[in-house]
Amino acid sequence: MSRVWNFSAGPAALPLAVLERAQREMLDWNGSGASVMEQSHRGKRFIAMAAQAEADLRELMGIPADYAVLFLQGGATQHFAQIPMNLAGAGDSADYVVSGHWSAKAASEAGSYVRVNVAASSEADGYLRLPPLDSWRLDPHAAYVHYTPNETIHGVEFHAIPDVGGTVPLVADLSSNILSEPLDVSRFGLIYAGAQKNIGPSGLVVLIIRRDLLQRAGRPMARIFRYAEHAAADSMLNTPNTWGWYVAGLTFQWLKAQGGLGTMAERNRLKAELLYQAIDGSGGYYRNPIEPSARSRMNVRFTLHDGALDAAFLQESEAAGLLALKGHKALGGMRASLYNAVPPEAVQALVAFMRDFAQRHG
Repeated sequence: MSRVWNFSAGPAALPLAVLERAQREMLDWNGSGASVMEQSHRGKRFIAMAAQAEADLRELMGIPADYAVLFLQGGATQHFAQIPMNLAGAGDSADYVVSGHWSAKAASEAGSYVRVNVAASSEADGYLRLPPLDSWRLDPHAAYVHYTPNETIHGVEFHAIPDVGGTVPLVADLSSNILSEPLDVSRFGLIYAGAQKNIGPSGLVVLIIRRDLLQRAGRPMARIFRYAEHAAADSMLNTPNTWGWYVAGLTFQWLKAQGGLGTMAERNRLKAELLYQAIDGSGGYYRNPIEPSARSRMNVRFTLHDGALDAAFLQESEAAGLLALKGHKALGGMRASLYNAVPPEAVQALVAFMRDFAQRHG
C-alpha cells in the first residue's frame, strides 16, 4: 500500500515519522510489553511521557511559567461552551469577532452562558475578508475577547495578533494554525486547539490558560467542566485520551527535530505561496475569492472557471494520489489544507496536477 498526499482539513495528515514510530511502538511501548493505550494513566511510564510532552510544547511555543497547559477532551466545540462557563460570571458579557463559520459557531454556543457582543463581523462580506481592527466595537468591561485566528472553511487568517488593550483577556481558537509559526503566548489569556489539524489525532484538545484566570469561574458547575480542577489534577481529573496525548508528544518531538516553529513558519509560507501563485497565475482557470491580505496559509480555497469540471477534477486528483481536495459542503469548490505535516513535495505535486488538468481540459 502506498501513501497519498493528504490535503484533508481535519482529521488531517500526520508526520510520516510520527506514524512510523507509533507503528513500531504499538505492541510494545517503552519496553512495557503493551501499547500505550493499554496502560494506566496513573502509571510511571505514562506520567513521564505526559510531563515530557508538556515540557516540549512549552519549549516550542515559549509558554511562560504563569500559564497552565491542559490536555483535555471534547474537541474545540465543547470548549465554545466551557470557556464562557469558566471565564464569565452570571450577567457578564463577552466580545466575539466573527470572521467565518467557526467563530460564528463559537459565539452562538457561548450565548447560553454569557451575553455575547458581536464586536465585529465580516458575514455581510461573505467572509471574504477580515473585519478591520478599527471597526471592532469592544466593550472595556467584557469578560474576554474571543476570535478565531484561522478559519478552516472560509480560508481567512489573521496574520497578526490583534491589540485589544491590556485588561481584557484575549481568547483564541487556534485549532487550525497552532504550531504553524512562532507565537507570543503572553498576548493571550487563553488559547485552545483541537488536535486533529496540527497536533495529532482527533479527540484531544490542548488548552493554554493564564493561571490567574483559573480562579474566575463564578457559577456553579460540575468539577469536570472547571479548568481549575483539571489544572490541579495535571489534566488527569478523569481518564484522558492517552493515545492522543502520546501521539501529540511524538509530534512535538518531530517539530523540535525539524528546527522548531521558525522553520515551520518559513516552510508553511513557501507552501502557501506556491499554491496561491499557481491559482493567480492560471489566467482565471482557478480562482481564490479571498482578499489577498486575509488569505490563509493553512486552508487554501479555490474554484475552477467552470463548475461542471469539479467532478472530473476530484476524480482525477484522487487517482493521482491527491487526497481530500473537495471543498466544504457549504461553499463547494476545492480546498487544500497545508498543515505542518503536509510536505512541500505534496504541494508541488498538486500544482503540477492543476497545470496538467488545465491543459487537458482547456
